[in-house]
Amino acid sequence: QVQLVQSGGGLVQPGGSLRLSCAASGITVDLYTIGWFRQAPGKEREGVSCTSRRDGGTFYADSVKGRFTATRDSTKNTVDLQMNSLQPEDTAVYYCSYTGWSGDPPAPKTYWGQGSQVTVSS
Repeated sequence: QVQLVQSGGGLVQPGGSLRLSCAASGITVDLYTIGWFRQAPGKEREGVSCTSRRDGGTFYADSVKGRFTATRDSTKNTVDLQMNSLQPEDTAVYYCSYTGWSGDPPAPKTYWGQGSQVTVSS
């Protein structure tokens, strides 16, 4: 059974930093693509980053490029999101996500972390 458990987040002033962590069980993060998404009040969920399996690299939304960094820790089986130079518009609930295939015939199933509140305010 796949589970994604998040930690981190909180309240920070503009220009500050926060770190989110997504601990996976049931999958090995080295072998699968893990994404970070966020959803601000009244807005649709949007993609923030996508860390491809092994050395596939990480892709970032233009809105966070140069400020956010997603890293994979193989020893802890986590994917972390380091967020620097945070701005009020980064305020949202952040989710990590993994989509796997199972069943006969195979069908996609998306797993989500429980969500982490990030609030950027002075």
